[in-house]
Amino acid sequence: MTRRILLSLLLALLALPSNAQIVNHLKVSKEVFELYAQKRFDRYNPGNLERADSLYQAGVLRDSYRLKCLGLSLEFPVRFAQGDYARMDEAVAEIKDLLKGIPDARAFYFNTIHEYCQYLIHIGRASDAMLEARAMERQSTRAKSALGHMYASRIIGLIQSDRTNAHLAIRNFEKAAGYCKEAKAEQELPNLLILIAQEYIKTGEFAQAEDYCAQAEVYQEFFPGIRLKALMTRAYLYNAKRDWDRFWQCYDSLVGDPLYQMQTDSDTRFEMDVCYLQSRGLFEAALSAADSLSTARARHEKKHGIYAKMGSFAPAYGELASLMMEKDSIYIKVQNEDLAILDAEMNNAALRAEAVRLKHKNQNTILIGFLVMFVIAFFAILFSQWQLRHNLDEMRRQNAAAIRARREFQKAMDAKEAENSNRIKLLQNRTTNPLTGYEDFLNY
Repeated sequence: MTRRILLSLLLALLALPSNAQIVNHLKVSKEVFELYAQKRFDRYNPGNLERADSLYQAGVLRDSYRLKCLGLSLEFPVRFAQGDYARMDEAVAEIKDLLKGIPDARAFYFNTIHEYCQYLIHIGRASDAMLEARAMERQSTRAKSALGHMYASRIIGLIQSDRTNAHLAIRNFEKAAGYCKEAKAEQELPNLLILIAQEYIKTGEFAQAEDYCAQAEVYQEFFPGIRLKALMTRAYLYNAKRDWDRFWQCYDSLVGDPLYQMQTDSDTRFEMDVCYLQSRGLFEAALSAADSLSTARARHEKKHGIYAKMGSFAPAYGELASLMMEKDSIYIKVQNEDLAILDAEMNNAALRAEAVRLKHKNQNTILIGFLVMFVIAFFAILFSQWQLRHNLDEMRRQNAAAIRARREFQKAMDAKEAENSNRIKLLQNRTTNPLTGYEDFLNY
C-alpha cells in the first residue's frame, strides 16, 4: 500500500459529507437550514455560489451574522475546488470575524476551521493548518470546550498523516476520539475510527485496522455515509493484504455506488482503478490509468510498482529515481514547514510572554497608583482631621473668651446696678428725713 493512495483516500473520505453530520449549529429557521444542508451535501458544486451570495445578502439586509456565516460556509469549499485560495482565505477570515465573542456559535466555528484546515493540508499549507490547530487549542482551553479540542487534535492527526508519521497520527486521532465522547459529538466518532484504521494500514498492523473499521461500521445505520467510507477503507486494507477476492468484491461494490462516483475526486478513483487493474495483471491498462493521476509524485510511485511487477527493471529504475527526487523536494518542503511552524509558534510564545509582561506591568502600575492615591487620601484625611481639630480648638478658645467677657460685663452691670440702687435710696432719704442734709454734711 503506497502512502499516496492512502492520502488520497483520506482526503476523499473527509470530503464525503453526511446529512446526519450537517447540524443546525447557528439555529436558523428550518426552511433556511434545509436549503443550506442540501447545498452542503454537494459542497463543491459551483452552483452553490449563487445560493451563498443570496444568503449573505439576506444577512446584510437583516443584519444577521448567522445568514452571513451560512453564505460564506457555502462559498469557501467551492473556492477551494476552483483553486481560488485567496478568496477561500478571505471567506474564512470573515467567518472568524463575525463569530468573534459569540459563545453560542463555537460549534459552527470549530467545524468550519476544521474543514478549512483539511483544504490547507491538501494544497500543501500544513504549517498554516498547524497554526490554526494551535489557536483552536488555546481557544478551547479558555472556553473549556471538548468539541474544540476534538477538532484541534484531529487536524494535528491529519497533518501527521500527511507527513507519514502514522503513530503520531494515531495518537492524535485517539486523543480526538476521547474528546469526541466527552463532547457527546457521536456523529464524528465513526470518522475518527476510520482514520485510525487507515493509519494502521500504513503501519502494516492489519488486525487493528480491521478492528477499527468494524467499530466504525456499527454506526452506519445512524450515519449512512459511514458505509461508503468503511467500504473504501476495507478495499485498501484487502489490497494491502493481497486478499484479492475480498478486494475485488469491495471494488465492484464501490464502482457500482452512485455516491462513490459523485463524491470522490478523480485521483482517488484512478488510484483505485490502478490497484484493481494491477491485481488482475492488466499492467498496460494500469499504466494508462496511472498516467491520468494529477501529481508527478503519484504517477512515478504507481508506475514504478507496475514496471517492477512487469519485470521491466530499466523503466522501473527511472520511475524510482524520479520518485526519489520528488520525495527529496517534499522532505525539504516539510522541513521548511516545520521551521515555519516553529518560528511562528516561537513568535506567538514571545508575543504571549510580552503580553503577560505588559499585563503584569499594568497591574503593578495600577497597584502603585492605587497605593499613591491611598497615601494621598490618607494624609488628606489626617490633615482635614487636624484642621478640624485646630478649628474646634480655636472656636473653643473664642467661646471661652466670649464667656469671660460676658461674665466681666455682667459683673460690671451688676456693680453699676448696685450703685444706681444706692443712689436711688439716697435720694429717697433726702425727701423724707430732715436730718438727711446734716447727715450728709457729717458724712461729707
